[in-house]
This record gives sequence, C-alpha cells and structure tokens, in this order.
Amino acid sequence: MTRILVLYYSAYGHIAEMARAVTEGARETGASVVLKCIPEFEAREAPAEGQGDVPVATIDELPDYDAIVFGTPTRFGNMAAPMKAFLDRLGSLWAQDALVGRVGGVFTSSGSQHGGQEHTLLSMQASLMHLGMVVVGLPYTFKGQTRMDEITGGSPYGATTIASGGNGGDRRPSTNELEGARFQGAHLARIAISIRGTGPIEKVQRQALLARADG
Repeated sequence: MTRILVLYYSAYGHIAEMARAVTEGARETGASVVLKCIPEFEAREAPAEGQGDVPVATIDELPDYDAIVFGTPTRFGNMAAPMKAFLDRLGSLWAQDALVGRVGGVFTSSGSQHGGQEHTLLSMQASLMHLGMVVVGLPYTFKGQTRMDEITGGSPYGATTIASGGNGGDRRPSTNELEGARFQGAHLARIAISIRGTGPIEKVQRQALLARADG
C-alpha cells in the first residue's frame, strides 16, 4: 500500500487544521496516511498550537514513505525557522539519494492576502527538488482557487490559508481553503499511487538507461 506522510509545523493552529484536511483528502484514495509534526525548535518564536497528540517525526523514517507533504506558516516570505531547520538536517538523506523519486508537496499560511505565500511554497519546493523528489502542486482542476466572490487562499504551487488581517491570528481556514487542502492531498496521493505502481524509481531509471543503450 502507498504510504504518505503529512508533516507540519504550526504556531497558532492554522497549519494544523490544513494538515488534517490534507490527510483526509489523501486517505480518500485508499492510501495509508500518517500525520506528524516536526521536532520542537529551541528558539521557537511562539508556542505551537493544534498539535495535540500528533506524534513527532524523525529524519530516519522519511524514506519509509512514498510521498511527503510539508506544511509551514510563512515568515517574511519564507518558511518558518523550525521547518527550515528540519529540512537543513536532511543532508544524510540527500547524500544517500534516499528521497529520490518520492512525491513531495507543500502548503502554507500567511497573515495577509499577499504575505509571501507563493514565495514560501516555491522555496520549499526548491528544497524538495534538491532531494530528488517529484513535486506536486494544487492544479487548477480545483476550481476553488479561481473564486472571486470571497477572500481566499490557494495557489497552483500548493494549498494556502490566510490567518488574519491583524496580529491576532483569529481568522481560521475557510471552507474553500480546507477543500483546497483536501484536493491537494487526494491529488498527490493518486500520483504517488501511480508512481509506486511502476516499481522502485531506481529500477525504472535503470530500465530507461538500458533501453537507451540498446537503442
């Protein structure tokens, strides 16, 4: 069975809500989906909320999954420091090509409509591509991201939510934003299932090289 990890950092609970929606969407495909958060960060800028009983992921377990979806709030147009610190510790997996061919996705939140969401998503995707992951976004087949009748997050690079127009962080993810997160989870899971059906990526690459040599 295809195994998917939804891995997040949430300071005020918004990303935790989005992570649960991503998890729900991925599970609809029949995949085995695990929800975890990243380890605590010593210099945390705010107390984390919304984690509850969600277990903490370890770096060594990441290669056990066929796909990983990363979620983090935006901080000055980039990922939050705890998520950046976690990704920076994946050097050993990078050196072993341990995540090559795994499917990866990202989602985020910001405190305003134009709070750097897309730059955050793209910077995270760049990290996943350095690890050799196959990056999957939120396609426009999710029509909710083209809505003009309400304020909403959503991006072709990944699902997003807007936390608040002020400093209180009191706006929760909207129905449309949560639907986008569910859609992304299901979309990514289906692609992961399809890739897994072709066999290990190393075997597929080797077969392609042999076919090229024979040709």
